Amino acid sequence: MEKKEAEREASENGNEKREEEVQVVNPWEVSAKGGKIDYDKLVEKFGCQRLHQSVVDRVERLTSRRAHVFLRRGVFFAHRDFNEILDAYERGEKFYLYTGRGPSSEALHLGHLIPFMFTQYLQEAFKVPLVIQLTDDEKFLWKNLSVEESRRLARENAKDIIACGFDIRRTFIFSDFDYVGGAFYRNMVKISKCVTRNQVVGIFGFTGEDHIGKYSFPPVQAAPSFPSSFPHLFSGKDNLRCLIPCAIDQDPYFRMTRDVAPRIGYQKPALIESLFFPALQGETGKMSASDPNSAIYVTDSEKEIKNKVNRYAFSGGQDSIEEQRLHGANLEVDIPIKYLSFFLDDDAEIEHTKKEYAAGRMLTGEVKQRLIEVLTKLVERHRRARAAVTDEMVDAFMAVRPLPNMFN
Repeated sequence: MEKKEAEREASENGNEKREEEVQVVNPWEVSAKGGKIDYDKLVEKFGCQRLHQSVVDRVERLTSRRAHVFLRRGVFFAHRDFNEILDAYERGEKFYLYTGRGPSSEALHLGHLIPFMFTQYLQEAFKVPLVIQLTDDEKFLWKNLSVEESRRLARENAKDIIACGFDIRRTFIFSDFDYVGGAFYRNMVKISKCVTRNQVVGIFGFTGEDHIGKYSFPPVQAAPSFPSSFPHLFSGKDNLRCLIPCAIDQDPYFRMTRDVAPRIGYQKPALIESLFFPALQGETGKMSASDPNSAIYVTDSEKEIKNKVNRYAFSGGQDSIEEQRLHGANLEVDIPIKYLSFFLDDDAEIEHTKKEYAAGRMLTGEVKQRLIEVLTKLVERHRRARAAVTDEMVDAFMAVRPLPNMFN
């Protein structure tokens, strides 16, 4: 029986590798043949569901407020059991949010901010608690970083996260190096016992050359999905549901988690998953921290933003004014339009811009100028908010403490 199971898993692993020759999406690598991610194939492969307009309408009805631009525009486009979370909420049952950040660099780019901007909206709209995991241990295991540097970057990144506007009465931020132990560690061990080496290799693509730290890490990211990992917050609330907003490259962690959950007596976490934020040079997957000109950083000046957009943002417009007036722009590949779709909140303005630009009545320079204005305002607002975050505020968010008003 064990031999047949191993053969089945090996066969699945082989099929997955053949698929990945065309498209690779996992927590450490995002690439596709031809450059563009096929999200329909990704949804089919991962087994999640598309998030339809009826769900967005339901969120608006339940929260009595307009849905976030990331929901309205399909940035968060897929989910697992999100409707079950909404069913429970409609019955008067609460849930908690869980998201995280792997602190590998001091400065965040706009792609890093997307899950936090959206999670802040969810916390405010549903009035629910949130745990934010800083996986400083993961970055030590995967990157050329010391333990001390990983911990330092975690605190620096925490300041950017806090600047997104989270409610300290409902938010607990923790670093793995500092928090893991006790009930959290007990859940890690329970998870570990339910996942075979073959499964880990099939899910994450680890090889015999990878050190055992990589094999042992997935339970660390899985454990926050279960409320008993936080006894200071959720004591006696083991059936509390968890909703995880994240980019879709994190899905493999939580496919594993959802498989394990009922076997160790917990509810499966629900997920709501986003597209990747494209690089300035084109829609080739995620922005890259290794190429500063591929991304807009929250530390960029107005001059740097203007220079990056004008020089590097790939345009779907034509090569000359005459050609643009005649043929219009290709919106499918135009990065300024894609960025405006993420960050320009005014639905009427974005639709008007797309219509005029596609028809040739608007030029590339005009679209880029509007994007520069939108991004400059966004980055400046974030920079001011981050400057106001003190070390004492970071300590307060990361303090292990009860949150008595977290559901109010």
